[in-house]
Amino acid sequence: MATTATMSKAKLWGGGVEPLKASYGKLMMWFFLLSDAFTFSGLLITYAFLRWSAPAYNGAPEAFTFSTEYWPIPEKVYEAFPGFHGVELPLVFVGLMTFILILSSVTMVLAVEAGHRMDKKGVVKWMLWTIIGGFAFLSCQAWEWSHFIHGTDTATIGDVLINGIWVNDYEIFGANLSFNQYGPPAFAALFFFITGFHGFHVFSGVVLNIIIFFNAANGLYDKRGHYEMVEKVGLYWHFVDLVWVFVFTFFYLI
Repeated sequence: MATTATMSKAKLWGGGVEPLKASYGKLMMWFFLLSDAFTFSGLLITYAFLRWSAPAYNGAPEAFTFSTEYWPIPEKVYEAFPGFHGVELPLVFVGLMTFILILSSVTMVLAVEAGHRMDKKGVVKWMLWTIIGGFAFLSCQAWEWSHFIHGTDTATIGDVLINGIWVNDYEIFGANLSFNQYGPPAFAALFFFITGFHGFHVFSGVVLNIIIFFNAANGLYDKRGHYEMVEKVGLYWHFVDLVWVFVFTFFYLI
């Protein structure tokens, strides 16, 4: 009777050991990515709600940079590029970051394809390029954070209570979690949290890629007879790239 019940359940399930033609590891990765997608969605929806609930820009030349009331215009905030001090290059550096991350996704595709062909050298080569792309993106993000924190000019935000003492015409330089020269405090707080959360995912992906790189170079997956781990880590890396597209759209384009 127990055997019959077990067989009946297996027949009803119909997936065997690989439901939907996906292994247990791939299914768990998809479940994780789905839950992570909900987290990023909640954060970006929060940003969008605060963005559109802020007062509309009134057209004053100083408002888009120095007002703590109006939500800043992205082109006026993210316009710097390393080595071009004082030159306005709206979104050029962010575009470069996006290009680097998308290019690393291409190299990951090539690594997965090489794994399907059991091409050890191809997997090692393309995983190395993916790791380089990940480090390049993180380096760019570190520079962007540094520039965002230090700012471009001082901004007078009026009277501020500091340690119980009111300071008249308090000036700030750059941005932090309390005040920032670009706009409302929520703008800087969300920028640090969401881009930092995504950056943590990229860093985690780079660590995983390094582990896969060394395992592949040592012939571990050749011994197993498959390169499924490369494909599972590739799913995570593509997810990180896809999330950046939404972060880029919300923060830098609208």
